[in-house]
Amino acid sequence: MEPRINLFENDVIVKYVKRLGAANRPIEESSLPHATQELVKLRASQINGCGFCTDMHSKDAAHAGETSVRLNLVAAWREANVFTEPERAALTLTEEGTRIADAHHGVSDDTWAQVRKHYDDEQIGALIALIAAINAYNRLNVIARTPAGDYQPGMFD
Repeated sequence: MEPRINLFENDVIVKYVKRLGAANRPIEESSLPHATQELVKLRASQINGCGFCTDMHSKDAAHAGETSVRLNLVAAWREANVFTEPERAALTLTEEGTRIADAHHGVSDDTWAQVRKHYDDEQIGALIALIAAINAYNRLNVIARTPAGDYQPGMFD
């Protein structure tokens, strides 16, 4: 696959992504577990068909110690017994928050109740911001057709 435009060489996109990265610092510094953050990023990227982000976040999660079993089952998390109840709530919120146009009511009250059961306000704020941010990154890469496969953990640090 050939990219439509190289996002890493486009001045506007480079400036935008730098600012988006800075906006993500409160998420990264929050008490939302890092493993949950990676699962959310991976699941949203899968839903959006973003190969670049799927590659990145699966590799980052593995590098941080996530197991291959859990990474391989993220797309089928409902049928897997390797995710905690809080992770399941976060993955449900991710799916409903990513597929907003597919459900005319957005995030369901049942999903919200599960999120409230397992996370405090700080963590919920981090989840909401994280879902919004990864969807933005996915859209950049899908629109530009950024190819996947060459990402190395830490290459953007």
